[in-house]
Amino acid sequence: CQLVNVTDRINTSSLTMAQDRGKYDFYIGLALAVSSSIFIGGSFILKKKGLLRLARKGSTRAGQGGHAYLKEWLWWAGLLSMGAGEAANFAAYAFAPATLVTPLGALSVLVSAVLSSYFLTERLNLHGKLGCLLSILGSTTMVIHAPKEEEISSLEEMAAKLVDPGFLVFATLVIIVALIFIFVVGPRHGQTNILVYITICSVIGALSVSCVKGLGIAIKEAIAGTSVVKNPLAWILLLGLVGCVSTQINYLNKALDIFNTSLVTPIYYVFFTTSVLTCSAILFKEWEHMGADDVIGTLSGFLTIIVGIFLLHAFKDVSVSLATLAVSMRKEERAFPTANGIASHTAYELLDEKSAGDLEERDTASHFDSVSRRNGTMTSLLDH
Repeated sequence: CQLVNVTDRINTSSLTMAQDRGKYDFYIGLALAVSSSIFIGGSFILKKKGLLRLARKGSTRAGQGGHAYLKEWLWWAGLLSMGAGEAANFAAYAFAPATLVTPLGALSVLVSAVLSSYFLTERLNLHGKLGCLLSILGSTTMVIHAPKEEEISSLEEMAAKLVDPGFLVFATLVIIVALIFIFVVGPRHGQTNILVYITICSVIGALSVSCVKGLGIAIKEAIAGTSVVKNPLAWILLLGLVGCVSTQINYLNKALDIFNTSLVTPIYYVFFTTSVLTCSAILFKEWEHMGADDVIGTLSGFLTIIVGIFLLHAFKDVSVSLATLAVSMRKEERAFPTANGIASHTAYELLDEKSAGDLEERDTASHFDSVSRRNGTMTSLLDH
């Protein structure tokens, strides 16, 4: 007779199935996050095309209080595209870790920049192209090193995470900081300091992502047949999400109305993503199951995306291309044609001007008259 340990085999099989399901969920969440960026990035182009078409027709523009865009099908297509993108982003949090989904939101900026160069004839300069390349490389690095397994799969596990002392301390600090900035710092420095309103949006955004994550899990349970309507946690998460998103929209609109968009967008991305990663590390503890190489790779990818977003926005109004760069390099070569210590014509001209200046010092009045004539003035500098 041969004894077979059926329990061990069942446990091993269950563990393997759970790992496979976690792997599939990861790739589903990744696909949803990328598609979300494509839809959201494309929505800006569709809306802009619709508004430009209305401007050519002579309709009252939206910035002047007009609502003619409600009759433009391109604008509605952009709105539907943004809705699809936000829905896909919402669903992505139910399948993939927040450490992966949130930073990939930068791809929507990249998609918008690339499509605008093709469909809106907006020139993408050399800095923008380098920023796009860095954003792609950083996103790829984060996908490779992000945690593959999902830490929680039910509302009961989510409730246990929410009452963890570490998260309670973090949430309390976030609320205190937000209230101080809203009622104390904001009224005094909100109109002059770009970081005030962005900080409010970012710290509140960390809590909103946690609510989205919990609601995504509730939706998965509802699809699987589990009743979640009677679970008070689902309603608490829904109310928390509405409050957080309303606060974010309010103060983000204030920041965009006061300060330059090219500054608000990259700073908000950095602050918001950093807050979400911190909250994810405390609440879901996804970093505990990552090796040192994966942690370094994830942080390096995030920093690479930050640099890419900065290049894409900070220098978007600077006309720089490979052609202009080559021309400027040739000009520098003409100005300094030798590298062996031989003085150029410019250097000789400077020496001649210095010698001439020494001679002119003997006659002060003549010197000032000469300077006055070179500057195109009709009066002597001595009169000033």
